[in-house]
Amino acid sequence: MKYLQGYPVALQQQVRQLIADDRLGDYLAQRYPGRHEVQSDKALYGYVMALKQEHLKNAPAIDKVLYDNRLDLTHRALGLHTAVSRVQGGKLKAKKEIRVASLFRDAAPAFLQMIVVHELAHLKESEHNKAFYKLCDHMLPGYAQIEFDLRMYLTWREMSS
Repeated sequence: MKYLQGYPVALQQQVRQLIADDRLGDYLAQRYPGRHEVQSDKALYGYVMALKQEHLKNAPAIDKVLYDNRLDLTHRALGLHTAVSRVQGGKLKAKKEIRVASLFRDAAPAFLQMIVVHELAHLKESEHNKAFYKLCDHMLPGYAQIEFDLRMYLTWREMSS
């Protein structure tokens, strides 16, 4: 239950009950049927840019978006936003990147959207503060519930492997 540690004990107990009844997988499959079709890095770039254009037109440009096989749960990272600085000529150039853990290639559309929204929100808010989560909820109404369900999905996934 490491993905649910920050949640109230009563919620954790409900998840434990779903696990004990062997119903967690069925619950998630019913709530989040199907898988998204954003499979390539090129498609992911287009997906991220469309969300950025819709919600964060004035945010800094994103230079690179990709699925990253090196991001996994052992690093406690499902997505990363980075700014890579390089000297070109006499100027310092910062390139912004978003990397999404490869495990999201096979996830439900809402889970991919939640991770992308989370990383896009970091373009405006670097900290996980109230303004950050307000922005996430603006871009994806119901963000907090989807994040909780994603944490249940990760728990189920770990149990199933």
